[in-house]
Amino acid sequence: MKIVFTLLLITGLAASATAQTTPDAQAAPAPSLALKEASYDFGKIPQGRPVTHLFEVTNTSKEVIRLENVQTSCGCTTPEWSREPIQPGASTTIKVGYNSAGEGPFSKTVTIIYNNNQTKQVVISGNVYKAPATSAPANASLSLLKHS
Repeated sequence: MKIVFTLLLITGLAASATAQTTPDAQAAPAPSLALKEASYDFGKIPQGRPVTHLFEVTNTSKEVIRLENVQTSCGCTTPEWSREPIQPGASTTIKVGYNSAGEGPFSKTVTIIYNNNQTKQVVISGNVYKAPATSAPANASLSLLKHS
């Protein structure tokens, strides 16, 4: 009886060890979207002058990627993107605009949502300075030259 029990125990342990080392059906890696750059600094920009930047994204997976949405952290930032699917190995751009109405430094987050709520983020930043109210003053010496 002890021999039968020992053989059953060894057989059970061997089957258990084999089941643990057998690879499970591995989940396919999620589609991946690579960013050429994760942030962009506009530097100093005059107040009231809108600016834009193009962020390049590349599909590095073997599956088609669809950009479902691009959300910004405030209404002063506006994204534009193609609704066309991105084929494996292909790239596209996301145009991000910033309305520089407010004076001072800014940093805004843009969230790219693709293929079933996967996300990537990019950041735009800069410093808005108050632009002069008028253009450069007229050069009085110019009128003197014209009358000579």
